[in-house]
Amino acid sequence: MNPRRVAITGLGVVAPLGNSVGALMAALMAGQSGVRRLTTPRGDGLRSPIAAGVTFDGAGFFAAPRLRMLDRVSQFALFAAAAAVADARLDFAVEARHRCGVCVGTSIGGAETTEQGYHTLYAERSDRIQPYSVINAMNNAAASWIGLEYGLEGANLTYSTACSSSAVAIGEAARRIQSNDADMMIAGGAEAPLAAGVLRAWEAMRTLASEDPRDPSSSCRPFAKNRTGLVLGEGAAFVVLEEWDHARARDATIHAEFAGYGITSEVTHITRPSVDGQARAMAAALRSANLQPADIGYINAHGTATLQNDAVETAAIKAIFGAAAYSIPVSSTKSMHGHLLGAAGALEFVITVLALERGIVPPTMHLSVPDPECDLDYVSGGARSDVTLRAAMSNSFAFGGTNAVLIVRADSTMT
Repeated sequence: MNPRRVAITGLGVVAPLGNSVGALMAALMAGQSGVRRLTTPRGDGLRSPIAAGVTFDGAGFFAAPRLRMLDRVSQFALFAAAAAVADARLDFAVEARHRCGVCVGTSIGGAETTEQGYHTLYAERSDRIQPYSVINAMNNAAASWIGLEYGLEGANLTYSTACSSSAVAIGEAARRIQSNDADMMIAGGAEAPLAAGVLRAWEAMRTLASEDPRDPSSSCRPFAKNRTGLVLGEGAAFVVLEEWDHARARDATIHAEFAGYGITSEVTHITRPSVDGQARAMAAALRSANLQPADIGYINAHGTATLQNDAVETAAIKAIFGAAAYSIPVSSTKSMHGHLLGAAGALEFVITVLALERGIVPPTMHLSVPDPECDLDYVSGGARSDVTLRAAMSNSFAFGGTNAVLIVRADSTMT
């Protein structure tokens, strides 16, 4: 039995470049950066006090009693999921809700709640912390709140595979539809890692970018010779996935077809990527989509701006695409929105879907010093428009070794 087809009918984001897909894409195409110098006390004492934060006030969207039960990560998730549901024009009151589910990816869950609890206990020396701390901080809180919001009775799943978490969530959600375990899934990821303790932990690993003294917004430089590391970001991105005929029957707008998903594990090192592991994930996604390398017209790269990842990912792309790798536009939008950790894959998947749908390719910004090891077409001269794409790929690779690759197919190839 052939897998059922999966349509992408809803998109929603909360991102450093805007809290709608329109604002996000406009900023990306203009080459704007959401990376800023931290002005809050959490940046005090950091060697590199920069991050890609979100302009978002939960009090404007949630009543006070509910807000006390929502960590910032769940606020992001609920907002972005609601935007995706609205975009899909869904009314769950008329859907078979036992056939609808949720898949969410997050790396660290309720970081702000956890940090506040420790501050209360050890800095304020109080013996009582906020009574909702456990449900605010648990990794599955965002998925649970989304399921409760819409009364979804199908699978409610949370994936935590570091920086590939939300790509895995989307891929596994699509598989549930393909295998007839669900008709519709809300899938994506959320992350709110800009807590002081998290920032210091990442700084201790020496993976964070050095602040550019002339222009902090240009501190994230994927694939450039003078790249110095990643910039942490926050936000959420969600999609509505549904079985193809179900979407057609209700006359839904289909942004693209979910085409393929590949997942592999590194078995060499917990933080060091390998060409083989990344290449196997791309090859698996192509097989899943029943596509050839020549069908891919754009790659949204993992592109963290760390010395190792960018060189390894470049080599992995060459391993799969051969000489054709040099003619495929490859961009790392992390240069503008930062690295959202567990939410990165979902945000970049949404960007990939929009690039495919609108015939545009976002750029890799701040790449003015080429690296001989990174010699592909990274769209460094600015965004490209009026591009015809049949299919596109989104790469997500992670500490811990879980590599996830997603492929979408354009409307023009659908029958």
